[in-house]
Amino acid sequence: MRGSLTTMSGRQPAAIWLYRGMMRFRFELVPVDEVSPWGSAGSRRLHWFALTEGWFCLEMGGIELLRYTEQTMATFPREGDQAPPWVDYYVVRLWEDILHALPYILEPVPDDLAGFVAAGSTEWVDTDEVLDNTQIDAAYDSHGQRCIDTGYLRFGPVLRWWRTVDPVDTVTVAWQFSVDPDGEIAFTAPLSGRVSVGTDEFIDAVTDFDHRLFELMQQRVDRLAATGAPVGIELDTALLIQEQAERHTLLPRALAQQVGTDWDAVRAGVPILAPHQM
Repeated sequence: MRGSLTTMSGRQPAAIWLYRGMMRFRFELVPVDEVSPWGSAGSRRLHWFALTEGWFCLEMGGIELLRYTEQTMATFPREGDQAPPWVDYYVVRLWEDILHALPYILEPVPDDLAGFVAAGSTEWVDTDEVLDNTQIDAAYDSHGQRCIDTGYLRFGPVLRWWRTVDPVDTVTVAWQFSVDPDGEIAFTAPLSGRVSVGTDEFIDAVTDFDHRLFELMQQRVDRLAATGAPVGIELDTALLIQEQAERHTLLPRALAQQVGTDWDAVRAGVPILAPHQM
């Protein structure tokens, strides 16, 4: 809930290109006794989503993509001296976004369309007057289904993901930060850039993220099922147990899901939607 790339010591490079690197979803959860209940006085409640309150970042090729600068950290109160310098939000939100996009990320993009998927949308033309927009919709969807917008963060980045298989099977993530006009919110990462990792390594990173999150959440569910909610806090324990079990099935389902993008329709729509990228 911070953002930007202007630092006290000067502006960071606009982009950095890293063609190979490791990937890891890093996070910590707020201690369960310190999780903030939802609702107002007299109707305060906890649920599965709220219990994922914490901090997270995406580490790629030596870059911690969602790490705040020291100057930004100094302007915001932190929850204890040991709080990591990452964005603070509900960790499950990043997990949900990754899983929603995962089937599309893992669908290989044809070589001739990789540039369109990789590019931003700032130069797209207004197509509202086009009567038959089926092909434009196909191009728009092929781009949007591989994007994750961290708009719930102040000045957070848009992440674009795509897979290519020639000459090496890789998943690439490109990012683009918004800039805080007041210069108060800054991340340590470059304003824009991209990192590529092997597809197997990407799947391993997502699987590891899922495993660690649900291992920690199971500990919370078990504890609250045994002790009940704190005094004055509402908690549906049966629903909490059910949601833990149901959410734990979502990664295998996302990995198994097959999507069938109509790439011929995308090819027809790209020259209309993004003529400057042709």
